[in-house]
This record gives sequence, C-alpha cells and structure tokens, in this order.
Amino acid sequence: MQSKLNSVRTRMQDNNVDLIALGPGTHMNWLLGFNPYPDERPCMLLIGREKEAFLMPSVNAEGVKEQTKIPMHCWNDDIGPEQALNDALEFTGSTSAKHIVIDEAMRSHFALILLEALSSPTYEFTTSTIGALRMRKDEDEYAILKENALIDDRAMQAGFAAIKEGVTELEIGEVINKHFISEGAKPQFCIVGSGPNGAFPHHHTGDRKVQYGDVVLIDIGGRKGTFPSDMTRMSVLGEAPEGYYEVHAIVERAVQAAMSAAKPGVMAKEVDAAARGVITEAGYGDYFVHRTGHGLGIDIHEPPYITATSEVVLDEGMVFSIEPGIYLQGKFGVRLEEIVILRSNGPEILSELSRKTNFIS
Repeated sequence: MQSKLNSVRTRMQDNNVDLIALGPGTHMNWLLGFNPYPDERPCMLLIGREKEAFLMPSVNAEGVKEQTKIPMHCWNDDIGPEQALNDALEFTGSTSAKHIVIDEAMRSHFALILLEALSSPTYEFTTSTIGALRMRKDEDEYAILKENALIDDRAMQAGFAAIKEGVTELEIGEVINKHFISEGAKPQFCIVGSGPNGAFPHHHTGDRKVQYGDVVLIDIGGRKGTFPSDMTRMSVLGEAPEGYYEVHAIVERAVQAAMSAAKPGVMAKEVDAAARGVITEAGYGDYFVHRTGHGLGIDIHEPPYITATSEVVLDEGMVFSIEPGIYLQGKFGVRLEEIVILRSNGPEILSELSRKTNFIS
C-alpha cells in the first residue's frame, strides 16, 4: 500500500492536487486491497499531501480497523458526518484545499458534502492520478491476468464442447460457469448468442435452442483473485451460413490491424481507426456498432477506452481489449476479442486460444 500511496502523492504534486477523496469502490480497492461496505452512509478515504484518513460510519469502523491502521474519523446516525468530515480534513491538512480529485464512481451526495465542507475548490476526476496509475499493470498484476486468461481459454473450450443441436444458450452458459468455478474462479459474465441472437453485441443469454447451421458467439469472463478475464470466440454447428466466412475474415483482419497499430506513444483513437478502417473498407462500417476496446483491471471495463475519440496515449503496461465486430441483424454476429498487455514492441495477447472458428459437425 505504501508504495502505491507514494506514487499517488507524486501524481498529486505533478498535477497540483491538494486532496483526493475516494469512496468505497475499485479505486480504493486498488490502493488498499479492500474497501469498506458501500452503503448510503458517507464514507471516504481522504488523501492529503502528507497524511490520509477515513471518514467512517461508526457501524463499519470495527471491521475496517481489522484491515488497516489508517486513522478514522467516525460518525454515527444520531449526529451525522459533517463534524467528522471537518476533523478528517483538518487531520490531513486539507481544510484549505484549492484543487481536489473526486472519485468519479463515488455516490454524488458524498461528493456534495465534501464540496460543501471546502471553500469552492476546483475539482477533477481521477484520470491524471489514480486512474493513470491503474492503467499501467506491473508484472505481479500481469501474472494474475495471465492466469485468468488461461482459465478463460479452458472455460471457452468447455462451452464449445457443450454445443449441440437442441441445447439452450443458458445450458451452454451453465457449463462455462461451472468450469470457472471448478478452477476457483467466480463467473463474471457469460454471453452466448446463437444464430440471430449473436447480432446483438450484449445479448442476454436465454432459452433459444441451438439449431443446425447456427453461428454461436461466446463472450465470457471469470475472476480468480484480483483481476478478471474477458474473451470472445466463435463457433458454428454444422455448415456455416452464407457470408459467414467473409465476415469472419474481415473481423480477423481488423483485429490484426489494431494489433499492428497498438504501440507505446500511439493515441487510443488510432487503434480504433485501424480496426474500423478495415471493416469500413470492406463495406460493413455501419455494422461495427461499438468501440474497438476497453481497459481491463479490477473493473472489467476501465480506462483506457479504445474509441474513435480517445486521445489517451498508450503506454507500456496498459491492458485493454481489442474486439472489433460485425453484426448482421436477423442472421448472425461475429466478434473476436483479445485482451492484450502493451509491451515496448507492441501488444502481447494473454489468451492462448486460437481465434479460428470452432466447427462442430
């Protein structure tokens, strides 16, 4: 924790930040390895230039004291949080804070009582401080991500093995989730889109039964330890429908183009443009309906986002998805998704499972 706090304070100094306020959530979890129970009672970790302290509801204090020695300024329901917050601000030397960072995922009323306790500070979200640090994974974090990616590979193969005529999407998903659990991972999400359902990028896995000739899109993730996995692959039961081979080949070329564009120093929008350009040139631009990728860390979706407008400059250690797709309503969808970590010479793919279509006779 101390090394991360030191890095945060360096970022604070570089960006003229006097105070960072984090609510219970993934920013706090990244920094401390835990977060207090997130409910409606104002709870914040306040990080000043030299000291840090909690604003803590009394009902949660004892449990949190078992996990940290950070000083706590507690309040109870009879009195309210205002005086405890003022005490915490004084302890951290932040009562005159002029420029602060607010956790963008924090409850709005937490942020409001903080702003009301200070004298009209300017504020920003965590992009230049904790957000910037979270985007870059170290080798210990990489090891966890890699382990999860390989579990994801095996869960995907279990899903492929469950595909047969008459089986429902939910039944395939159940097999996948059971595999995650068998390897000590918690299932995080499971999209099984068969036939025309695959044309909905975020299809809700349902009761549709797989039919001969169906394309089956599977997008899954599990979590073992700190970080999750995320991957999308394609399967076909029997003979592929008309146009499938062409569309799959275009999406594969788009993946490769994005991989080639992803280098340290390149803006995220250039990676998106590389993938989108391939699909547009092939005549399917209107059918690529989402961004090319998202960061992956404690949150399944976090910065950097690989979008058409993002000017985030990619750097070594950043972990993100590359997942172009083409979605033909009433027919099928094709998405191929890899999670990569950016190295000095380009992206390293975490999965070891081929992107080729899994054909089932």
